[in-house]
Amino acid sequence: MSFIQEKIRENKKGFIKFIVYSILYLLWLLWLGNFYLLPGLLIIFDLYVTQKVNWTFWKKRRPEGEKMTKTEEWVDGIIFAVIAATFLRAFFIEAYTIPTSSMEKSMLVGDYLFVSKVSYGPKVPNTPVAFPLVHHTLPFTESTPAFTEAVEWPYHRLKGFGDVKRNDVVVFNYPDGDTVASKMQNQSYYQLVRAYGWKEVNSNKRVFGDILHRPVDKREHYIKRCIALPGDSLQVKHGVAFINGQQQDDVKNLQYEYQLRTNGSRINPKVLDEIGVSPDDISTNGVVYQMPLTSEMVDKLKAYKGIKSIIKYEAQKPSLSLFPFDSRYPWNEDNYGPIYVPKKGAKVTLTLDNLPLYHRIIETYEGNKLEVKDGKILINDAPADSYTFKLNYYWMMGDNRHNSADSRYWGFVPEDHVVGKAVFVWFSVDKFKGFPDNIRWKRLFSFVK
Repeated sequence: MSFIQEKIRENKKGFIKFIVYSILYLLWLLWLGNFYLLPGLLIIFDLYVTQKVNWTFWKKRRPEGEKMTKTEEWVDGIIFAVIAATFLRAFFIEAYTIPTSSMEKSMLVGDYLFVSKVSYGPKVPNTPVAFPLVHHTLPFTESTPAFTEAVEWPYHRLKGFGDVKRNDVVVFNYPDGDTVASKMQNQSYYQLVRAYGWKEVNSNKRVFGDILHRPVDKREHYIKRCIALPGDSLQVKHGVAFINGQQQDDVKNLQYEYQLRTNGSRINPKVLDEIGVSPDDISTNGVVYQMPLTSEMVDKLKAYKGIKSIIKYEAQKPSLSLFPFDSRYPWNEDNYGPIYVPKKGAKVTLTLDNLPLYHRIIETYEGNKLEVKDGKILINDAPADSYTFKLNYYWMMGDNRHNSADSRYWGFVPEDHVVGKAVFVWFSVDKFKGFPDNIRWKRLFSFVK
């Protein structure tokens, strides 16, 4: 009888475990679409049947039934928990928190939510070798990467339950986050360059720190509402979004900035708290107030006798801080577009006038060499008067329309940046209140709309 046959006969329970875990492993490989990992079956076989290699090196081998030490139990439990959490986080569901007010009042600062990776299909990690359970930077450091690019996998999305739909609340990797100034990580590197100049940002380490480069899966996570899908045409008129000429479907909690003028008296803070205005959002000199409000909140404030007028803010002047950062596009945050959202396989005519709209797509997201020489557009050193898109793109905007850094400020979101769909809030806390009043009980286990 061969060594393997003898081991199987001696360890029938281990062989049954091998069969079960092998089936699960093969199903995962089938979903992953990567059969280069088939040799992993040999590890599973040795782990449960032949046991030639001590894969659980942190504990001693002992006869069946003999208990592990407390230290071994702790180490065993921690390693299992880390592996299981890393797997679930990468392929199924991940927890996030809302740090800014860009999605209020749909999502509140202090909301803790679960994001489904399987709604659109999880992305295979671009950098699979990384420190577990952290995103891009090692704990207690400012700029030490928590990953290595020694092993890089190309973009591949596994089969999910569906596609991104209009008005979905989506978590994605920040498109401008491929380059970061370590001392100003909450600001766009490209906006810093436009404001201070490339030389200043890249040489003044005392102010800006080290310049870091991050792969797609290690860029900051943003959460916004998907306004337009690949192939759509979008335009914002007087703050209202129109998709393919039709007004955006009603979103209940859209907020806009309003100016409130009183008769000289201050508005009672309790009134603002009751209708849901955050103290962080209020700017006032005692007579004039400025704050973001939903239409429902406006109606409630109109009944307040001390308020003389409520006027909705609307930007008037063109802004070069908006995408595509070119004077040929005199747009502002309230009057923007029209703009076409690129679709995979669609061809667009290229001119020097519309090149600013697609420059970053062609060069950065889709990896081509792009130049303009003698008034001619060159792609990969060949003259080009058109371009066919390789990826789908999305247009994301925050529900707090005058307080949201969104696609108006950095353009399209490529499909390989989409992480998942926000599903439900499992916990929510108000930082301006003390326990237990700070817990927003009504938001616990509520679905994201």
